[in-house]
Amino acid sequence: MSEIPTTMTASVLTGIGSIVLEERPVPVPAADEVLVRVLSVGVCGSDVHYYAHGRIGDYVVDQPLILGHELSGVVAAVGADVDPARVGERVAVEPQRPCRVCDFCKAGDYNLCPAMEFYATPPVDGAFCEYVVIQSDFAFAIPDSISDHSGALLEPLSVGIAGAQKGGIKVGDRVLIAGGGPIGIITAQVAKAFGAAEVILTDINPARRELALRYGVTRTVDPAQESTDGLDAHVFIDASGAIPAIQAGIRATRPGGTVVLVGSADEIPLSVPDVAMRELNVTGIFRYTGTWPIARQLVADGQVELDSLVTHVFGLEQVEEALTGDGADDSLKRIVLPGVRRVEDPVAAAGGARS
Repeated sequence: MSEIPTTMTASVLTGIGSIVLEERPVPVPAADEVLVRVLSVGVCGSDVHYYAHGRIGDYVVDQPLILGHELSGVVAAVGADVDPARVGERVAVEPQRPCRVCDFCKAGDYNLCPAMEFYATPPVDGAFCEYVVIQSDFAFAIPDSISDHSGALLEPLSVGIAGAQKGGIKVGDRVLIAGGGPIGIITAQVAKAFGAAEVILTDINPARRELALRYGVTRTVDPAQESTDGLDAHVFIDASGAIPAIQAGIRATRPGGTVVLVGSADEIPLSVPDVAMRELNVTGIFRYTGTWPIARQLVADGQVELDSLVTHVFGLEQVEEALTGDGADDSLKRIVLPGVRRVEDPVAAAGGARS
């Protein structure tokens, strides 16, 4: 392995709409950590929101922050208690550090740990930089059959898995998903892998609806033209955050069915009779627990396809461009390469869903 430098380049959010490159010290791994040289980082909607608004709910950016929490890389160094044979290992990183001792952690619900440190969530820095550290058991080895980009996208895949698990999707179910963005399309693939007989996806964007049909979706619906009332879905998963989509999805869920809220809507009016009289189970997900081994296996087995979701690839100097273009009609998943300064043609470098 090459010698590890003492400093690295990082893309830093310094204020709303302000990204600058800075030289930062390369972090030194603690005894139970590994140092990861970052190879691929996905752009998430939360990164975009922090860039545009400086906050998400109670999480406020009040000091410079490195964004990015969907990542893969290669182990460059290990702490004193970690097997040195891990150096050189390709890994996908679960970007969080729970306390491991609270009641939630002990019960296996470490995603609810009140002391959680999560990448790119103030004040914890993320991965739009050349090196990061993570506890060794949260750096998951990936085989050569999984690309760097797919390794990074095991993080949004984990969100889809957590949603499907909360929904209790089983063989033969009819699943309704609102939102044809990356999470919606990934969740649709997970639903099929979990045995759903039908996966119906709604989105107002015709390009997203057309794309979804290539990823296991059996039918799409334009909510502006067609109602989903009476669809009788066993499970409804909202990946849109759109209030009308959530309300329509609740109406479309069969009695005794499950509604899983993944999108980041604010407070919405909720029809209590719709929920109570049909005994709907309404729940949400907050990140994930124990999903990386499942995600890795789904990709390795070809049950979930991630590489072709990548529409744009950028260098570290282009993080602002990656953030401001997210959500455009021609954009599905954007990737940043921290080891590269600039990519001259971000679309050509990606291929993916545009091909």
